[in-house]
Amino acid sequence: MSDVDLTLAAPPSESRALKWIGLGLAIAVTGIGIGFGAAQGLPAQEIILYAAVTFALVAWAWRSYTDRRVAPSPAALARGEAPTAPEVAGTRASLRALVATNWPVIIALAVLLIGLGIIALVAPRFYLSLLNVISLLILLALLIFSAVMTKFVVANKSAFIGLAVLVGLIVVGSLEVDGFISGENIKSNLLFASFLGLACVGQTFVALLGGLDLSIPFVIGAANVGLLFLIGLGVPSWLAVIIVLVIGVAIGVVNGFLSFRLQGQALILTLGTGFAVSGTTQILTSIGTRYSGNVFGKVPLWLTNFAAMNGATFGLDFPPVILLWVVVAIILILGLRHTVYGRHLYGLGGNRLSAQRLSISELQYWVAAFAISGGMSAMTGALLLGWSGGGFIGVGLPYLFNTLAAVVIGGTSLIGGIGGYGFTVIGVLVLQVLTSFLVGIGLSFQMQQFIFGLLIIPMVALYGRSPHIRTQV
Repeated sequence: MSDVDLTLAAPPSESRALKWIGLGLAIAVTGIGIGFGAAQGLPAQEIILYAAVTFALVAWAWRSYTDRRVAPSPAALARGEAPTAPEVAGTRASLRALVATNWPVIIALAVLLIGLGIIALVAPRFYLSLLNVISLLILLALLIFSAVMTKFVVANKSAFIGLAVLVGLIVVGSLEVDGFISGENIKSNLLFASFLGLACVGQTFVALLGGLDLSIPFVIGAANVGLLFLIGLGVPSWLAVIIVLVIGVAIGVVNGFLSFRLQGQALILTLGTGFAVSGTTQILTSIGTRYSGNVFGKVPLWLTNFAAMNGATFGLDFPPVILLWVVVAIILILGLRHTVYGRHLYGLGGNRLSAQRLSISELQYWVAAFAISGGMSAMTGALLLGWSGGGFIGVGLPYLFNTLAAVVIGGTSLIGGIGGYGFTVIGVLVLQVLTSFLVGIGLSFQMQQFIFGLLIIPMVALYGRSPHIRTQV
C-alpha cells in the first residue's frame, strides 16, 4: 500500500518546481509573442489580446500535462500502469517523457513554425499580416491540446466544441475581413455580446430547469420604451431604472408561477405574456400621441456613457456595460457551481423526483429562475436605450432567437440539468463573432439567419449524442 501511495503524487518540492517551470514557459512564450507584435508595430489592444490568449493556452496545457504525470487515474493504478517513483522523481525525467510521448506532434509543430517563418519572410503578402500567422498557430495549438487532454474534452465536450468553433471563426475572420481583429471591432463585438449575454442570463437559468422563456424579447422592448417614457414624465432617471427593473422581476414572477402550474403550456404561456406586456406598454405610452411603439426623449448622459460605443470606464476607452457583463458572468459561473442555490438548480433540472425527496421546493426555484429572467431582460432593455438613444418597442425582437441560439450553441441542455452560464458565454461569443464575420463579408440579415440555423443543427446533434444526466442517475 505504501508503494502505491508513493506514485499518487509528486513530492511537494517537485510540484512546486513543475509549477515554476510552467509559469516560466508561459511567460517566455508570451514574451516572444509580445516582442514579435511590437516589432511589427501592431496596436496595443491586439498585442494584449494575443498575449492573454497565448499565456492562458500555454498554462492550461502545462497544467494538464503535470496533472496527468503526477496523478494517475485509479483505473491506471489497478492495471499497474502508474508511473514508478523514478519516473516522477525529477523534472528532467518528466520533460524527457513528454518529448518521448509527443515527439511526432513536436516535430510537426516545429516544421510548421519553420515553414510559416520562411513564407512570412519570402512572401509577406501571402498571409497578409503576422496576426494571421498567430491566429493559425492558436488554432493549431488548440487542436494539439485536444489530443493530449482527452479527459477534459470528454468531460466538457460542449465547451470544447464551442471554443474550437470560436477560435476557428476568429482565424477565418482575420484572414477574410480587413480590420476584423482591430481594437474597434473587438470593442464593438464585446459591446453587443454584453447585451446578448445579459439577456441570456435568465434563459440559462430557466433552461437548467428544463423550461424556456419566450417573453424575453417583449420585456426588453417594453423596458426600453417604458424607461424613456418615465423619464419623459419627469421621474428621476435612477428611480425610473429601478421601477423598470422591479416591473421586469414582477413579470418574471407571474411567468414562473403560471408556467409552473401549467407546465404543459409553459412555452405558449410565456409567449402570450410577452405579447400582453408589449401591447400594454404600447397602449400606455401612446395615449395622447400619434406614435405607437416609439417614444422620443432625451436619454440621460450617464446611461449613454454606460452603454454606447464611445463610453468610458474609469478613463479607459470601452463602455462600462462590458465590465458589467464580465462581473455578472464571473459571479454566475462561480455561484452556480459553489452555492446551495446552484446545486439545487442543477438537481431539479437533472432529476425532479430526487430533488423533491430532498425537500427542495421546485415552485420556489422555478419562480426565482423566471424572476431573474424578467429582471435581466428589463435591464437589457434599459441598457439598449443608452446605446440607441431612443425607445423602440421592437428592439428586443432579435433576442427571441439569439438567446435560445446562444444557450444551445454553448451546450446547455434545454431539458435541464446540464450546462451553465459559462457555456452560455461561449455561445454568445460564437454568435457575435459569427455575426460580425457574416456582416463583414456582406451577407444580408436573412442569410445570417440561415447560417445560424446551419450552425445550430450540428451543434445540437453533437450534444445530443451524450446521455442526459437523468439517464445516468
